[in-house]
Amino acid sequence: MSSVPVLILASASPRRRQLLVALGLPFRVDAVDIDEGQLPGESPLAYVLRLARAKAQAAARKHPHAIILAADTIVVHRGEVLGKPSSSEEARTMLRRLRGASHHVMTAVAVAHEGDLHTGLELSRVVMRSYSDKEINAYVDSGEPMDKAGAYAIQDPRFRPVARWEGCFASIMGLPLGVAADLLRRVGLEPEPYWSQRCAVITGHNCRCHLGRREGPLVDGE
Repeated sequence: MSSVPVLILASASPRRRQLLVALGLPFRVDAVDIDEGQLPGESPLAYVLRLARAKAQAAARKHPHAIILAADTIVVHRGEVLGKPSSSEEARTMLRRLRGASHHVMTAVAVAHEGDLHTGLELSRVVMRSYSDKEINAYVDSGEPMDKAGAYAIQDPRFRPVARWEGCFASIMGLPLGVAADLLRRVGLEPEPYWSQRCAVITGHNCRCHLGRREGPLVDGE
């Protein structure tokens, strides 16, 4: 009887770890380091997919028989990618740019196993509220924005930066579970039947991820 391959989350993000628990699959965490710079002329879509694939492939080289799940999230405002801020001042600048405006959040997911690589993407639209400079300063001073694309977390209970959103709340947090569940099924893992309810408990929202099907604009191999 063959054993089930171990599932490894190739990310240090506590948000992705929290969300992946909802699928009811045992997993280990082993984050990888890659160059996350955007290539000249590279579109946001190509960029986020490349990073997710590169993370999955790097982890697969370390764990050749495991199932690897990796993801990458970017914020796109007026065609420009806003990544993780490198300084407090950059975080303030990003939050001022996003204030009262809409942007898109792209999260790409890649699953690698035994030489196969499957990728998917979820696209969501976010409209920020008109928070004050005082609120920005307090949020930046807390240190919370520094490891987050676009310098914010949609789920932050105090700053509450988002006025409204369209798409997948879990994806905006960092891991679209509908996409992840579909890709993991392709390599032989079956998430628990009620993962969507568990995700709703974690996020506090019912969104299209909870339909149990993939609705992102792109999945490789289709």
